[in-house]
Amino acid sequence: MSEAPLPTTSIEGYEIGRLVIGTNWFLGYSHMSAAKSRWIRRYQDAEKIANVLEVCTAGGMNAIVAPISELLMEALELHEERTGRHIIQILTPGGATTEELMEGIDECAERGAEFCLPHTSWTDSRLCPARNEIEDWPRVAEYIRERGMAPGLSTHRPEAIVVGDRAGYDIATYIQPLNPIGFLCSVETDWVAGLINRTEKPIICIKPLAAGRVNPPTGLSFAFSNIKPIDMVCIGLLCEEEAEEDLEITRQLLARQRADVELQYSRSKATLVDD
Repeated sequence: MSEAPLPTTSIEGYEIGRLVIGTNWFLGYSHMSAAKSRWIRRYQDAEKIANVLEVCTAGGMNAIVAPISELLMEALELHEERTGRHIIQILTPGGATTEELMEGIDECAERGAEFCLPHTSWTDSRLCPARNEIEDWPRVAEYIRERGMAPGLSTHRPEAIVVGDRAGYDIATYIQPLNPIGFLCSVETDWVAGLINRTEKPIICIKPLAAGRVNPPTGLSFAFSNIKPIDMVCIGLLCEEEAEEDLEITRQLLARQRADVELQYSRSKATLVDD
């Protein structure tokens, strides 16, 4: 693996590696099938997750996007005990009501989160472009600040970025899906990329591999070539090998090199290999 440092971006005084740790493959959200999600939950434990985190932080990935999770908290504590390296928490509480969300905000603060970004399930149901508002956001953002965290929004609708910026809301960063096949993107990827580049706020781009539907060199190349230098890409990881590979690809891409890693081989590709 290359020894080049992972480039970082700054958000509210925190230096964050431009490749961020995702958690769907830690916590059982496969976005593929109920069977695969059940397998993930059966397979994972705090020890396995901590092993992956150790590779991530050794390579410069120092932030994680996650829901509130006892399993993840156990893994984070185990990782920090082993390595002495702290992982910045970007937590995404939800809630059917704003009052329920406030309870989640309290829990994020109690868990020591640096950033609190209400989940898309809360954000997007309260987005009203016609009124240029996200219902309840000003008081939610104020409460997040009161609890000692930086506020942001997780969304699957790029209109939230337009409304948030136009309204002048207190938003440190946004979470937004971006991948070459438009998985969980509500409009064409050209439009999503354009909005990401027009906002002055740093964006955390999720689903770069479309939940495993796109290979890492393709998905990461697309993501990093369509965002600003201050933006980040958040990627889910199952094992240590994936963390090492995705870090290497990212270093190459951010050094303006073509992603060059070992490709998956099967017998059907035998005629493509030089003797």
